[in-house]
Amino acid sequence: ALDDVVAQMSTWEETSEISKFNALESRKPFQVSEPVIDVLSVAHEINLRSSGAFDVTIGPLVEAWGFGSAAPLEEELSEGRIRALLRRVGTSVLEIDADKKTLRKTHPLAKLDVSAIAKGYGVDRVAAALESVGHTDYLVEVGGELKASGRRRDGEVWRVAIERPSEEIRLVHRVIILDDQALATSGDYRNFYEIDGKRLSHTLDPRTGRPVDHGLASVSVVHERATWADAWATALNVLGAHDGYALALDHGLAAHFIVRSEREGFDEWSTPGFEALLAAAESGDGASADPETKSE
Repeated sequence: ALDDVVAQMSTWEETSEISKFNALESRKPFQVSEPVIDVLSVAHEINLRSSGAFDVTIGPLVEAWGFGSAAPLEEELSEGRIRALLRRVGTSVLEIDADKKTLRKTHPLAKLDVSAIAKGYGVDRVAAALESVGHTDYLVEVGGELKASGRRRDGEVWRVAIERPSEEIRLVHRVIILDDQALATSGDYRNFYEIDGKRLSHTLDPRTGRPVDHGLASVSVVHERATWADAWATALNVLGAHDGYALALDHGLAAHFIVRSEREGFDEWSTPGFEALLAAAESGDGASADPETKSE
């Protein structure tokens, strides 16, 4: 299942469908598999709901800022360079024909990057593969995105931890129970570099063309599908604490925000849906079991 996802959506494997599409400097329709269409359809939906905060056409920006195959920058991109890159980003540069299973560029230099949704999709594919052969008790983790079903071998519920944002050590921040649910976390404390003391996050805002620059350290989302949890977590992270929290409330998402405070610590904000998950974990249900793994 994971080999299929890599063959379809990897931006590192030159033979993947996405990589071949990215290399094509043409406006001709390009045939892809149904899973690629499915992932891009979810991405498009979240793009609309987030007013453009989530966008898989962000590929040119990822590469230009040094978070793709290119090395990190020694100085920030100029405003002129960013404006030029933004002409290759946005829903208008990509046409999706779900019936014919084709993609078409309206800008020949447009490039897709589905990294913020493909890991979640990979989790869902593995979960489906397990269930297809009769396994209903499992915990699947791919790159920090999780999905759990049933019970552990010892009969306990699946308890998983959200990591406290830290660049040096790994600490548990909060623990929740996952019951036929997925958890994804998007943060700025693992993948970043600095230029002249300024921190550049790998999370890029497709609306501005720049790395996000706000006080939100991480956001976690619980959803029945890891595909959606993964993409929503990125969208909310791009929006920042205030706008992201408001959007999560509007859409009834179970989301948890860890926000850097002026006191050199962290504040935490949870939507009602996530508060219910925290309360369930603290009520004693499965309390004897240690967290199995972490979402980072």
